Amino acid sequence: MYSDDGAGPGPYSEMSGGAAARYDGLGFLSYMLAGAVAGVVEHTAMYPVDTIKTRAQALAHPGQQLHRSALKRALKAAFRHDGWPGLYRGIGAVVAGAGPAHAVYFLTYETAKKLYGGDRPGHQVFATGLAGATATIVQDAVMTPADVVKQRLQLVNTPYRSVYDCTTRTFREEGVWAFYRSYRTTLFMNVPYMAVQVSTYESCKKLMGSEEEDGLMIQLTAGAIAGGMAAGVTNPLDVVKTRLQTQGVTSATTYNRSAVIPTMKQIAREEGPRALWRGLKPRVMFHVPAAAICWGTYETMKALLLERNGSQ
Repeated sequence: MYSDDGAGPGPYSEMSGGAAARYDGLGFLSYMLAGAVAGVVEHTAMYPVDTIKTRAQALAHPGQQLHRSALKRALKAAFRHDGWPGLYRGIGAVVAGAGPAHAVYFLTYETAKKLYGGDRPGHQVFATGLAGATATIVQDAVMTPADVVKQRLQLVNTPYRSVYDCTTRTFREEGVWAFYRSYRTTLFMNVPYMAVQVSTYESCKKLMGSEEEDGLMIQLTAGAIAGGMAAGVTNPLDVVKTRLQTQGVTSATTYNRSAVIPTMKQIAREEGPRALWRGLKPRVMFHVPAAAICWGTYETMKALLLERNGSQ
C-alpha cells in the first residue's frame, strides 16, 4: 500500500454498533506505527506469490522455461526445485525494509497533506494526491535497496546464501548504485499505479455506498478491486523494474541503461511484446489480497491506537 487517502482507506472506519469514527486525533507516531505494522503484515502474508511473480518476470533467455508455465505449473516447479522454504527466501530483507518504508510513508503523507491543504473540509483530490506522490518518493528511497536484495534472493538458482551475503556481495561487486538502479523505474511505475488505484478506489466506493456508509468492508472491497486493476495496468513497468534489479544474476542478458523506455523496447525486441506481461497473474493475485490485508491491518491499528488514546 502506498497511500492512505485515495490509494488507501478513507477517514472513516466501521466501529462497534455501526457508528463511524474519525481518526483525526492520531499523531504522526501513531500513523507510523500503524503503517509499519500494516506493511510488514502485508508483505509477509503475500511473499510466496511475490516470489513466483519475480521468478516469472526475471526470465530472460530460452533456457529458463518457468514463464511458459501456468501459475499452477510454476508453483509445482518452484516446489520441486527448493520446496516451500524457497518461496520465503529473502523475506528478511522485505520485513526489514517494509516496516521503516511504510512508517516513513505515512509520516511524510500526513505532513505533506497538512502542508498542501489536504486536511481542509471537502474532497481535496489534488492536495491529497500530491501528498501521496511526495510520500511515495520518500518511501521508495527507503524500500528500493531492500527490494533489490529481496528479488535477487527470490530467483531460481540464486548465487546468494542469505540477506547479508547478497547485500555485501552486491555492494562489493557492483557498488551502491546497484541498489538504486531501478529507483527511477520504481517511481515511474508507482505514480501511474497510484493514479489508477485512486480513481478506481474512489469510483468503487461511490458505487457501493455513500461516505456515511463507508465502512471497513466497503474499504476492503474497493481497495482489493483497485489494487488488482492498478497492478494489471502497470505490469510492463514492473517487469522492467525486476529486470533492472536482477540483471546479471542468473542470466547473461544485461540492460545498459536504467531508463524505462529503452529497457522496455529491448525486452520487446529480443523476447517479443508478450514478455512485458510475464507475471501478470501472480502480480494481480498479489495486489488484490495484499491491498485488503494492508488496509484492514492499518484500519485496525488506527482503531486500537485511537481507543488507547481515548482511554488515557
